[in-house]
Formats: sequence, structure tokens, C-alpha cells
Amino acid sequence: QVQLVESGGGLVQTGGSLRLSCAASGRTFSNGFMAWFRQAPGKEREFVAHISVSYWRGASTNYADAVKGRFTISRDAAQNTVILQMNSLKPEDTAVYFCAAGRLRSTKTDDYDDWGQGTQVTVSS
Repeated sequence: QVQLVESGGGLVQTGGSLRLSCAASGRTFSNGFMAWFRQAPGKEREFVAHISVSYWRGASTNYADAVKGRFTISRDAAQNTVILQMNSLKPEDTAVYFCAAGRLRSTKTDDYDDWGQGTQVTVSS
């Protein structure tokens, strides 16, 4: 099992930026993906971005259409950390953001085995 701890959430105005971090510990793997999902009140959890942690795949990434061009996912392999840099934030980005780890290249929550507790991001208008 992988333990995931998110940090970096908070309150920001429209157009502002936040940087989320996800620190992984415990069992690590060299062939899988780490992802960010988010869940707004009353809505289902939705995919935001993922990044490969496979050495031979390189740091391949994928983004939801809603965040393309504004969010960037990256990894620090030495620190077992995944970063989500969020720029040009909008009120509709308000949600609890979750870090997840899994073995498949997927945008579905069911395909991720390990989850963090989440960090709140609030964007005021």
C-alpha cells in the first residue's frame, strides 16, 4: 500500500495560483501513474491530471479539458512527490483535491488503488 499526503490547498482569488504537493511513502512502484482528482460539493469526483511514474515512459502526462493550459503536473522522483501547479484559477476550480496512485493509464477513479485524504482549494470571485 502507498501512503499519500496532500498539501498546499487554500483560499485564492480568481486568476491566482496555487501549488499542490503529494508526498508518497510506503510501497513504491516503478510502473504506474499518479493522478490528481477533485470533488466539488454535490458532484462526483472527477479526473484532473495524471503523470507516469514509469522510468521508461518518461514523465508522460494527461489533463482534463477543463484544466488544460492552466494546470501543470510534474514529479520529483527523488522525493517521491507529485506537484500540481494551478494557474489562472477560476471559481469553478473550487473543490477538494485528491492525490491517487494506480497502475493503469486511466481517468477513472476505480482504476486507482491508493488515495490521499484531500486538500481544500477555494477560489473566490
